[in-house]
Amino acid sequence: MIISSHNPTFKELLKSPVLLLAFGFGSGLSSKAPGTVGSLLGLVLWLFLVKLSLPFYLLFVAICALVGVYICGAAAKRLDVHDHGGIVWDEFVGLWIGMAGLPVSWASLLLGFVLFRLFDIWKPWPIRWIDKNISGGLGIMLDDIAAGVATAGSIALLNLFRWI
Repeated sequence: MIISSHNPTFKELLKSPVLLLAFGFGSGLSSKAPGTVGSLLGLVLWLFLVKLSLPFYLLFVAICALVGVYICGAAAKRLDVHDHGGIVWDEFVGLWIGMAGLPVSWASLLLGFVLFRLFDIWKPWPIRWIDKNISGGLGIMLDDIAAGVATAGSIALLNLFRWI
């Protein structure tokens, strides 16, 4: 059943576990900057995930990425839109990749969030290429995974040069 290219209602999300997850438990329903709102919820969720050991954290994020290919693809198909702005599961995963291994601090929260949003919005190469050339759930997930990797790499470089 195709809903429409417009945002579903929260009631429709509650009827569909796939849409509920794809829309970040409702955070993607925001009328302004749903990706940013979804990333903010992802940041709150990270505060719980960071308590896992790094191997379990990475395993959890990998599982969420794999499941996300299905979730995002199914939601896009149901909404009849390739990468509906309200689909924010990919923001969760990308942010969690970017924040992997960071300690909980205001600096980590701010730096990880800002860098991830910059890479996700700006989409430098190869993120833009992925966004334009890979379709379906895989494409929806991969550009945010790449933004997360770019975030993690940037933080590692800043750390290496002791700029943070």
